Amino acid sequence: MLTANTTLAIFLMFGLSSLALFWAKKVRLPHTVFLVVLGTIIGALSMLPIFSFFREFNLTPELLFYLLLPTLIFESAYNINIRRLLEETGAILTLAIVSLIVSTLVIACLLFGFFQLINFPVPFIILLLFGALISATDPVAVLSLFKEYGAPRRLSLIFEGESLFNDATAVALFLVILGVVTTGFSGTDTVLEGLVSFTSMLAGGVLFGLLIGGIFMFLIGFTRNNETATITLTIVLAHATFILTDITSSVLHIGSFNFELSPIISTTIASLLMGNYGRAKISPHADEFVEKLWSQFAFMANSLVFILIGVVFVNIPLMSESILIILIATILIVAFARACSVYPIVYLFNFFASTTQKIPTGWQHLLSWGSLRGALAVTMVLLIPHELTFGSNNTSVQDFLLTLTVGCIFATLFIKATTIQSFMKRLKLDALTPIETIGYYEAKAILNREITLRLNRYVERGYIDSTVANELEAKHKEEYVQACATIGELSKETRHQLSHVILRLYAIGIERRHLKELYHHGEISESVYRKLLGKLQIQYEAIEHGELEPNMSIHTDSKDVFEIMATTIRRLFKNKTDQEKITDLYMYYRAQLIISRKVTKELSEISKSDADNIFTPEALNDTTSLYKKYMEQSQKKMLAVADEHVALAKELSRHLAGRGIDKIAETILNRIQSRELITPKLYITLRDEVEKTLHSK
Repeated sequence: MLTANTTLAIFLMFGLSSLALFWAKKVRLPHTVFLVVLGTIIGALSMLPIFSFFREFNLTPELLFYLLLPTLIFESAYNINIRRLLEETGAILTLAIVSLIVSTLVIACLLFGFFQLINFPVPFIILLLFGALISATDPVAVLSLFKEYGAPRRLSLIFEGESLFNDATAVALFLVILGVVTTGFSGTDTVLEGLVSFTSMLAGGVLFGLLIGGIFMFLIGFTRNNETATITLTIVLAHATFILTDITSSVLHIGSFNFELSPIISTTIASLLMGNYGRAKISPHADEFVEKLWSQFAFMANSLVFILIGVVFVNIPLMSESILIILIATILIVAFARACSVYPIVYLFNFFASTTQKIPTGWQHLLSWGSLRGALAVTMVLLIPHELTFGSNNTSVQDFLLTLTVGCIFATLFIKATTIQSFMKRLKLDALTPIETIGYYEAKAILNREITLRLNRYVERGYIDSTVANELEAKHKEEYVQACATIGELSKETRHQLSHVILRLYAIGIERRHLKELYHHGEISESVYRKLLGKLQIQYEAIEHGELEPNMSIHTDSKDVFEIMATTIRRLFKNKTDQEKITDLYMYYRAQLIISRKVTKELSEISKSDADNIFTPEALNDTTSLYKKYMEQSQKKMLAVADEHVALAKELSRHLAGRGIDKIAETILNRIQSRELITPKLYITLRDEVEKTLHSK
């Protein structure tokens, strides 16, 4: 129940978590670890009458399951590139399903033997329940550290993918086992029911997530020109998917069997669909805001979770006099089980995987050591009915497993999280790749060159004292020279190759940016935008792998799973007319002409500077020549379409010119408003006029 005291507790926790960003750096602790420390302090202080209001805000299954967990899932899945995720499907599913089941069984078996040894018998099924809930890794706790310490991108993706999908696997397995605990075991029938339930949760969750995600994509496309509505719908999507899945799951009966769906899987799939395919329907301004908004939501949700874990730690009941020995043994067994679920399983995966898909030994060490636990484990414990007991003393299963769970979370946070950085350094996993190395020094050279140029302009305008400017200029010139010298030390062949790769990737980045602007201002259709964007993505990935001459005719492949699904659905319900096909073709070549020209313009500006010290002249000339060739080819093909369909081309040209004028009007209007040359009332009036003109075309 929300009261003044609980509201005060929530906002004080948010405030403290923000300050903790600075405090954690001072004491050199990861932010999540410091939040748990903060929660422990709050839990202790809440015993005092003046701070008793903190006790009114508790970590409940409803809070975690319906508010915090969907937020964390959406933020993570929305920002995952589905193409890269599919590249690692084998590794991710192996770790998320096979490794999790192995870990669950190892934990249950070893703990069962240990408790028999100390004469504190615990039913095997209860320990199996604990194994399922404690085997799921926490993506937020791990990835925040990975980003901070510079883990390889592919390793981070494998970790994030495993964490997302083993959350769903763990919950499905946990609920199946909990069903056995509460209703009893009936032999083969129970096993078959469990397998069907486990499968329906995962498969049903995928299908339901696609359905809800598709509906919300349509709604966001409908409200595309209203940023407020678009942003609100993404918030509704995350939580509505989770809640609707849970409600549907409770009523989906076929005969006597209840087909359950996984809310975590459905929310993950809907978020992936929105972040990859549906993102094109969000305007660029709204998309930028959505990213920042969800990043803030995730920070707030994560902060509450880890602070409340600290509070829970203070209040956990001590179930036995030998609790310290039990906790130490449990922590060691859980760590050993994680190792058992990584090394042999990944060894088998590597045996069948291709050379590029194998997981290096150093990464396996980090997969084993970096398996932190967090919100989901506590959520699952709180789902256990409090009246469920075991043993002659009627020990509460929930209290007992909560003690073990919080102990394991503390161990992973205070031991593993605080040592991940040194672990990565020892394994040299934070080392820069050759492309990152040259990119680093090229960026330093560009940065320091621009600073010296700006300093000279500031002196001319009288903004900075010439003596101070000379000191700063000398410092930055020296850094520029050092960066250029480091680049120059590379062999000619290596520097030439890497410069080519970096410039080509940079050029594709320019193309993407201007392509999105064309789409935002209605100068290309959604189908043309997706076609060109897919082409650029495939080129980018090929160049990243050193293939400087990728196939320019491919626009989609098997990794564009959402695009393939959408294309199939469109073909079933609607075929394009000949006029629509010609219009798209004209827009396609025109868009290619524009974005190629933008690239040549920016490369030309780079070549006019002393870029020879940063990029090789050959790389600059080759890349510029390549895009000039693209310009010529696109213009030639566009004119050929125009010559063949004169009337349609003229009408299109008139329409697109109008769109261009509207774009100019919008840009100028925003500039006038930012300089306060007009009042807010006038800005709204003029903006509405521009939008009305835009939508009438």
